[in-house]
Amino acid sequence: MTGRPDDAEARLLTIFRALHADDRHALRAYAEFLAVRGGMRTTDAAVTVNAKPTPEGETVVMAIKRLTRTYPMIERRKLIGRTSELMAEHALQGRAAVEVIAELEVVFEEYFRNTVQRET
Repeated sequence: MTGRPDDAEARLLTIFRALHADDRHALRAYAEFLAVRGGMRTTDAAVTVNAKPTPEGETVVMAIKRLTRTYPMIERRKLIGRTSELMAEHALQGRAAVEVIAELEVVFEEYFRNTVQRET
């Protein structure tokens, strides 16, 4: 890469197109987060991490991994407490995986939105 803006944009587009849909989603969310952090108004950056349907047969652990990939800008240690609580509710108390996954998605989304709001 020579460092010209056109080269960087073309490389980023090439990478984006080669990614799996989940990774494209994560890259876009991260780019939106960086744009807001860099001074772009929230209304100019989409700042949306569109909810995608939970893959059929997904386990709680798989959901945590998926959400961590989707929200790479979130500091994991900040969510470890709530994530652990939900995992325990599922593993030790028998709470349905579907319910726990739905709540995990809300937790990650809310933390993401709060992070973006703090940055603006």
